[in-house]
Amino acid sequence: MIPRTDHLRQLERRLRTSPVVALLGPRQVGKTTLAREVTRRRKGQTSFLDLEDPRDLAQLDEPMLALEGRRGLVVLDEIQRRPELFPVLRVLADRPRTPARFLVLGSASPDLLRQGSESLAGRIAFYDLPGLDIQEVGIRQIQQLWFRGGLPKAYLAATHRASDEWRHDFVRTFLERDIPRLGIAIPPGTLERFWAMLAHYHGQVWNASEFGKSFGISHPTVRRYLDILTNAYVITQLRPWAENVGKRIVKSPKVFVTDSGILHALLGIKSPTELERQPKLGASWEGFMMGQVVRVLRARREECYFWATHAGAELDLLVVRGRQRLGFEFKRTDAPRPTASMRSALETLGLRRLVVVHAGQSTFPLTSQIRAVAAVELVNEIKPLH
Repeated sequence: MIPRTDHLRQLERRLRTSPVVALLGPRQVGKTTLAREVTRRRKGQTSFLDLEDPRDLAQLDEPMLALEGRRGLVVLDEIQRRPELFPVLRVLADRPRTPARFLVLGSASPDLLRQGSESLAGRIAFYDLPGLDIQEVGIRQIQQLWFRGGLPKAYLAATHRASDEWRHDFVRTFLERDIPRLGIAIPPGTLERFWAMLAHYHGQVWNASEFGKSFGISHPTVRRYLDILTNAYVITQLRPWAENVGKRIVKSPKVFVTDSGILHALLGIKSPTELERQPKLGASWEGFMMGQVVRVLRARREECYFWATHAGAELDLLVVRGRQRLGFEFKRTDAPRPTASMRSALETLGLRRLVVVHAGQSTFPLTSQIRAVAAVELVNEIKPLH
């Protein structure tokens, strides 16, 4: 098992300040393992209820009766199976002196768990658990992490073949079991074709019209499919930066398959050698390194954008926190060069500097404001936001 020390610390900090904490993320990302580590370290009473276990589920036939007598930390795993528990948790969270705190685990975002975010407003803290990153596995493992992705069982598989088989099983189980359990009635085959199509558009600007024509369905329907996969943490939508800067800018999001290993499975890439020959090589690298930068910075989703104008200038990642604006480009090359597009981004967005993350081994300045940073030196060169 790879220690996830920083996430453990973040989770424990939220449990000290909120009566209910939701630990969210894609299935198989390690939520249950992390929650069990929290209970192992915690002093006092703890209890763990898995809502996929019929025995634990039976205890919650009368949820108020089952939960009101519990003390210490109470963990409820797979909370999306019983969203009607949220109003009960609101009542229990409002008790004097907070006799129990609740850690709820789910594979759906607050948008899908809408009842939770509404009924527990002001009482619940959300924490998204991503896949493994280069800080956890070590920078020497960056190539394996990129190819296999950050889902622990895929990354830790004995061979590339075993990892590929696990990832294909993940896709099938997600579509056939997990999506229906969220109350979403879409045929698995339809959603699989849509997900695979998204993989081929990985890193591109969303075009609802093109997707709608391909599927023979309306724009609102394909938008709904996109939002379902986004809210289940398997697709990432990167919003465009829409500040009025006097240029005609792109206003649709970019879409990425969140986990690089799942992307490669959807594209049928079975080895690192095949990946190097794939037309989506650069887009895969961009999505993977973007995720790593966001985690090193500890940036929130709502702080991350891309920027592009209809004239052709663009920036892969813009991170905005308060007055801080950080710009990043991602190049699958060992010899990056400054471009007119980079200079335009510096000037138009008011960036102090721009970082080009590349696949080489050296870090060096490209200009006084543009720095080329080797991916293998990312953790040393990029510091968390304050």
